[in-house]
Amino acid sequence: MLWRKKVPEKQEEESETGEARSPGRPAAGAANRRPDAHDLVGGIDLGGTKVAASVISPDHEILSYRRRPTPSKGGPPDVVEAMALTMQDAAADAGLETGQLRGVGVGAPGSADTATGTLSGAGNLPDWSGEFPLGTTLAKALDTPVVVGNDVQVGTDAEYRLGAGRGFSSLLGVFWGTGVGGGIVLDGRPWRGRGRAGEIGHTMVRRGGARGLNGLNGTVEAYAGRRAMEEQARLEVKKGRKTDLFKLMKKHDKPHLTSRIWADALEKDDELATDLLNRAVKALAAGIASAINLLDVEAVVIGGGMGVRFGDTLVPRIIGRMDRYLLNPDDPPAIKVAGLGDDGGVLGAALLLEPKP
Repeated sequence: MLWRKKVPEKQEEESETGEARSPGRPAAGAANRRPDAHDLVGGIDLGGTKVAASVISPDHEILSYRRRPTPSKGGPPDVVEAMALTMQDAAADAGLETGQLRGVGVGAPGSADTATGTLSGAGNLPDWSGEFPLGTTLAKALDTPVVVGNDVQVGTDAEYRLGAGRGFSSLLGVFWGTGVGGGIVLDGRPWRGRGRAGEIGHTMVRRGGARGLNGLNGTVEAYAGRRAMEEQARLEVKKGRKTDLFKLMKKHDKPHLTSRIWADALEKDDELATDLLNRAVKALAAGIASAINLLDVEAVVIGGGMGVRFGDTLVPRIIGRMDRYLLNPDDPPAIKVAGLGDDGGVLGAALLLEPKP
């Protein structure tokens, strides 16, 4: 069954106070439904800047959608509280309590152990060190089973089954956002390795290059991750370079440089923004081409907040630069922009609750 979205197309982001607002009315008739407990599931997309949650039907219709900012401090307890509140709001919009859901799937950054529900290595989340029992903790708060997976891998799975990756037997997902993550599908099955497979953002593209925020230098993420780009922009401003990036951040009342802010600055020919985005394009082209040389997949899907935002502008430039690094430039894989947009995360998380193919 193909993905269909039943909430209105125009959706509001979180309010200026950080509290989530409904993305318009819930699905028509949702409040009057009395669904069986095994009909509907929840999907949570946990990222470095936002928590998104949806109630999703068995045929992959998004019945409600809520989002709020990811806490910037407080560690796992504050993050779990934000996840629970967002999921509870989404369930209420669909006329349910979370305990009525068959379960909730979670896509989270870092190394997720689907069997135990633990999450570790989540460097884009505040004060998240060591392993934390995310699945069991959130299940208690929501009164329903919770399954945890890596955010980028579940997003890749969603694109493979419901989005731009349909029809291919092998796929590399590249998600360009706060960081740069990747997911792999080989012979129709997700490939997770020992739990860290697909980390294309940590592929080295320049020895001794840009400082990475996780201690790995010269990687794709050190050049292209939105958080690393923001840090570099701040360093350049301290050196005296001029930019409107942080004026735009203040204008939009955002705590970080979002993909929209980068796009606005690029449109205004901001010199620093242009330079940093050019660096990102070069790093992504080299990293993606190297992964293609290694895996020889049939298709690549580029998503994430930055990937979708620049799908018509910078992604073609990434593709154009890849030829110089490809072993077989005359026969490249199909390269597509993610078809599910921001909804791929919640849909992929919900797919964790379905039987494995």
